Amino acid sequence: MYGYLAAVNLAAFLLYGVDKFKARRGLWRIPESVLLFMAASGGSGGALLGMLFFHHKTKKPRFYIGVPVMLLLQLLVLWFFFFP
Repeated sequence: MYGYLAAVNLAAFLLYGVDKFKARRGLWRIPESVLLFMAASGGSGGALLGMLFFHHKTKKPRFYIGVPVMLLLQLLVLWFFFFP
């Protein structure tokens, strides 16, 4: 479980960085649905760090509201999983 969470958070962080890189150069972009799916599949921490570190998707409500909400919900699930 820890390995999965580490991998999905690292992948989300890197995807946000790659998408920002591509956005600056006018290249083909990673779909927003993929970025949000990575956050929803357990990588919300990495996604949020990627948003803040790369200054990417910080003006879109789906991201600046959605990703922190996903992170809060995922932390609550982990809390109840480990401390029933």
